[in-house]
Amino acid sequence: MSHKRLWLLIVLLLSGMVAVAQEAGTAWDRLSAEEQKLLQPFAERWNQLPPERQDRLQKGVKRWAGMTPEQRRQAKKRLQRWKTMSPEQRQRARARYERFRNLPPEEQERLRRTRRWFQNLPPERRQELRQRWQSLPPEQRRALRERLQNMTPEQRREARDRLRNMTPEQRRAWRERRHQRSLDSQDNAGSQNTPYQPGR
Repeated sequence: MSHKRLWLLIVLLLSGMVAVAQEAGTAWDRLSAEEQKLLQPFAERWNQLPPERQDRLQKGVKRWAGMTPEQRRQAKKRLQRWKTMSPEQRQRARARYERFRNLPPEEQERLRRTRRWFQNLPPERRQELRQRWQSLPPEQRRALRERLQNMTPEQRREARDRLRNMTPEQRRAWRERRHQRSLDSQDNAGSQNTPYQPGR
């Protein structure tokens, strides 16, 4: 047997052994004490879990170890909310997450910044914004979502700056004009919504 064939045989055998080891996953007794402590609910069935699930759980433990106490509190809160969701709500949440993952990185970052901004608002202001959003008719919410999704980052910045520079009275009047245009467009089937333009 030539040296090339021998090396090829050794490589094939080793790669097969690596594949078998990967298929087997990580045994419970090979986990660190910290991992075992955090993964205790899975202890009895750990060795029967698929390797991919074991890997996801181990990555979750590493993320948890790197969190601040506040981040951990938020994570626990999200887990409790997840546990109370219906299967349909969970499916919608998974679909939203999948759509988010498919966005370009700069769009993901923009959404993260917006979420942080919203989370930093006083609770009463967040509630006010939620109520205002929920009070919009579904067609208006859909149209607003589509309009925002079709804007370029520069257009979004300009719109945000215009809104920030308005007085409360100007914002109220702007919202009323938008609402009226929405009602008019519903009355005139086939007409298109016109985007907000200052001075109109």
